[in-house]
Order: sequence, then structure tokens, then C-alpha cells
Amino acid sequence: MSIIAAVTRDSRLHTPMYFFLQNLSFLDMCYTSVTIPKALVNSLVGSNLISFWECVAQLFLFVMLCASECFLLTSMAYDRCLAIHKPLLYGVIMSRKLCAELVAMAWLSGALYAVFHTANTFSLLFCGPNVVDHFFCDSSPLMRLSCSDFHTHEEVGFAVGGCIILSAFALTVASYAVIISVIAQIHSARGRGKAFSTCSSHLATVTLFYVTGSVAYLRPTSQYSPTQGRLLSVFYSILTPSLNPLVYCLRNKDMQVALKKLLAPSD
Repeated sequence: MSIIAAVTRDSRLHTPMYFFLQNLSFLDMCYTSVTIPKALVNSLVGSNLISFWECVAQLFLFVMLCASECFLLTSMAYDRCLAIHKPLLYGVIMSRKLCAELVAMAWLSGALYAVFHTANTFSLLFCGPNVVDHFFCDSSPLMRLSCSDFHTHEEVGFAVGGCIILSAFALTVASYAVIISVIAQIHSARGRGKAFSTCSSHLATVTLFYVTGSVAYLRPTSQYSPTQGRLLSVFYSILTPSLNPLVYCLRNKDMQVALKKLLAPSD
């Protein structure tokens, strides 16, 4: 919330990069809000109950936000690529309209994938156990409650999710390949360092997101373990979105100045 407020208040930060950062901050805030409040309430009240439709909504929102972040990080990589590869045309190409379209496309694509993923999970027959071996409604533990054979649905979900994640990752890698090739042509070490510093925070965020997400989801279904699933979910559903703001604040001087102005007591 502080990042969103700081970017809105500081006119120097009204650029595409910080527009994307605002949306990433809002997305991460929603991301953690889908799972943590319900888990905390259950812990405090001592009840582990969740209704069927609450479970459906939680899975849908979690997958939508996770997929949207994947697409948004790809858009942010494209933004950094344009800024470094074509700095003179950057302001013309990366217009407000294009930025808004990229963000809208990220949210829409995430929602469409979440519809498929949720339908793929809840199209199974549930007539037996109703205890989810997890601290929120995730697809793998839910599928294991089904009375019918879930392996085909799980493999289909794995294949579609893998294609989407790998496609977004490939586009991100392509953007950074261009960035690295341009930076390598800069003769001065200071110039190279300055160019790389503009995308280092995003690179750290991308690495954190894909490493935790890949370990959690891009594994053979036969190797699924409830204990490992719960442990990994702490990283990709809580730790990663919580660390993203810190990464951008600690490595970005403009953001540090804007936050100090926002949080400093007025005279």
C-alpha cells in the first residue's frame, strides 16, 4: 500500500516502470489476502471449516492472481527491454495506453486460465472425504479427495499450466537476452552498471517467482507429497509476494526517496 501511495503521490515516478510496479504491489496484496486471512481466522477461532463455494472462490482467485503475476512480470520484462534497447523511442512506444492494455491483458489472461483450472479441478466427483490436507484450497490436495480417477485431470492441468508458465518464461528470457546483448556493447563499466541497475530488481523478482513456482508446480504428479506441498506453498503464496516490495524498495533509490517523503512526519 505504501508503494502504491508513493508512486501516486510522486510525479517523478509517473513512468511505465512504476505503473507496472503499482499493479504488481496491488496484485501481491490481493495474492496474500486470498489465503492468509482465512488461515489466521481458522487458527484463532479454532475452526478449520470452509464451505464448498468458498473453496471454489479461493482456488479461482489464487490461480488468477498467480497467473496474472506471471503475465505481468513478462510485460515488465518487455518494458525494461524497450527502455534499454530503444531508449529514444521508449516514450513513444510504451505509451499510457499500451501500459494499460498490457496490464488489462495480464489480468484477463489470468482470469481465463483460472476458469479453466478451477473447472478442471471441480469437474471431478466429490462424494467421500472432505478434509483438505492443506492450509488453503489448492488443486493437488483437492483432487486427491475425489471419488473418481483424478490423474487425467491432474496431467491435463499440469500440461496446460506448464505450457503457459514456460511460454511466459521464454518471453521473459528473450527480453533479458536482448538486454544483456545491449549492455555488453556499452564500453564504460559505469554505464553498464547503470543500465543493469534499472532491471536488477525485476530480475530478482522474476527469479524468486519462477523458482518457487516451478518447484511447487512443475513436478511429476507421482512425486506429490502433502507435507512438501504445504511447505512449498508457504514460499510461493506468502514469502514471495511479501518479499517483492522489499526487493524493489531496497534496490531502488527513487523508490526509497519517495517512501521517505510519504512516511516522514510533516513539520
